[in-house]
Amino acid sequence: MLETKILLPETELPEAWFNIIPRLPKPPAPPLDPRSGEPIKPEDLLTIFPRALVEQEMSPEPWIEIPEEVKKVYRLWRPTPLRRAHNLEKALKTPARIYYKDESVSPPGSHKPNTAVAQAYYNKKEGIRRLATETGAGQWGSALAFACKIFNLECTVYMVKVSFEQKPFRKSLMHIWGAEVFPSPSERTAAGRRILAENPKTRGSLGIAISEAVEDAATHEDTNYALGSVLNHVLLHQTIIGLETQKQLEQIEERPDILIGCVGGGSNFAGFTFPFIGEILEGRLSAEVIAVEPTSCPTLTKGVYRYDFGDTAGLTPLLLMHTLGHTFEPPGIHAGGLRYHGDAPLICQLVKEGVIKPRAYPQNPCFEAAVLFAQTEGIIPAPETSHAIRAVIDEAIKCRETGEEKTIVFCFSGHGHFDLAAYDAFLEGKLEDYEYPEEKIREALEKLPKFPTGL
Repeated sequence: MLETKILLPETELPEAWFNIIPRLPKPPAPPLDPRSGEPIKPEDLLTIFPRALVEQEMSPEPWIEIPEEVKKVYRLWRPTPLRRAHNLEKALKTPARIYYKDESVSPPGSHKPNTAVAQAYYNKKEGIRRLATETGAGQWGSALAFACKIFNLECTVYMVKVSFEQKPFRKSLMHIWGAEVFPSPSERTAAGRRILAENPKTRGSLGIAISEAVEDAATHEDTNYALGSVLNHVLLHQTIIGLETQKQLEQIEERPDILIGCVGGGSNFAGFTFPFIGEILEGRLSAEVIAVEPTSCPTLTKGVYRYDFGDTAGLTPLLLMHTLGHTFEPPGIHAGGLRYHGDAPLICQLVKEGVIKPRAYPQNPCFEAAVLFAQTEGIIPAPETSHAIRAVIDEAIKCRETGEEKTIVFCFSGHGHFDLAAYDAFLEGKLEDYEYPEEKIREALEKLPKFPTGL
């Protein structure tokens, strides 16, 4: 009998996170101080991050041990299943074998608590009382609210205004776990007030929400900032996804030919693919790695590779990444977690070096793919996850046309149970496909930091 669920016992939970930095062909470019253009020092980050996370951000160690307290919480839902999409394969009439790592089984319904739990733990250990953060679609905000409740921390979430309005039940989830949630931009911060004064009708962006959360943390001694994507330590914590997937594929004697994930900031994609990319870089695996983003916010496919701020107000260090410009405000697509002007520097470096292949889709073809997946496999995908599924279906159709029996593995980053209004809009033909906003991006790119960086 062909297996549908490939499961690991709790005893097989990985003992350490995988650090890709020492495996890279060349070291990653350092974050820069925007005032001097010089690499920032570790102590510069200690005003908003605990020391343990700052050390992980820059660690040369190939493996970082997972604390027992974190593993204890992980065991609530990990290891997660690797599932074979038999019904989707049949519907597509493809010889390809399709597997998906199901991160929707966590309490908040996505991959995000893999790092939220770790960040809450390290902050609690260093005596922090409250965490401030941003959230796009609400997956990260609900994950951090969940983690803060477990470790008895207070939690403040700045939720991008368009998602705050589109996704009320994500807000409800955060409230159940004790977090306070504010639409961003808000009147609570100087950054929010300035942006509202300039554009009272703004629908917000992740860059704006990051500015508010960073300012909140920097102006309160008992508060630190927590980030759900982009930074090295966040991607590190997510590698538990790929490590488990490797074990599960070994269990059924499969090797991936194609690895696919959606990309906004890059955390689920990196967590899923980095352990495999480590094998690729060492010459032990030959596989295509595809990163999928929306055409309305085409950071990897259309952005420039430059140093830029991670937030709109310019409060963060400068990161070398593909960027659309830190002042760019993307259209209000339903995949709120993919509406970010930049991407994780480690992912951008691997795109630049040709290891990762980026691809962009409009939202209607993605929802079409998501509905087919829900009708065949039974799980309703998050709008973000639908982008990965679109690419999976396209690759499976290619296999049907060529007759190749490829193994396609993708990260099912979260469920869409709180996104049903978006599905209603799609089914009623009311969903808009936004064109690449070339003029707005050109304006934003003109505001990139101006000083010599070598790029």
